[in-house]
Amino acid sequence: MVIYDKDFWNGGYGSEAYRLWIDFLFKSTDLHRLGMSTWSGNVRMMKVAVKIGMTEEARIRKARTVDGEYFDAIKMGILREEWEGSNSN
Repeated sequence: MVIYDKDFWNGGYGSEAYRLWIDFLFKSTDLHRLGMSTWSGNVRMMKVAVKIGMTEEARIRKARTVDGEYFDAIKMGILREEWEGSNSN
């Protein structure tokens, strides 16, 4: 998920889009878990994932290089029962 226009950052659009996408996937499939990957330099994406209920499941230390600097690879996920428990409508 990318919001290129910085005028739309910090407005909750990313969180809402991700929340709608996860809700759609759990409602339209029989998947029992969803996961995502990012890197430790992408603090905004990690905050969105935590905000919608994802848990950090793995961290691969210094797995990615950006502009000569090492960053961790981050794996986050959420189980269907966690999603349904926190988003009961």
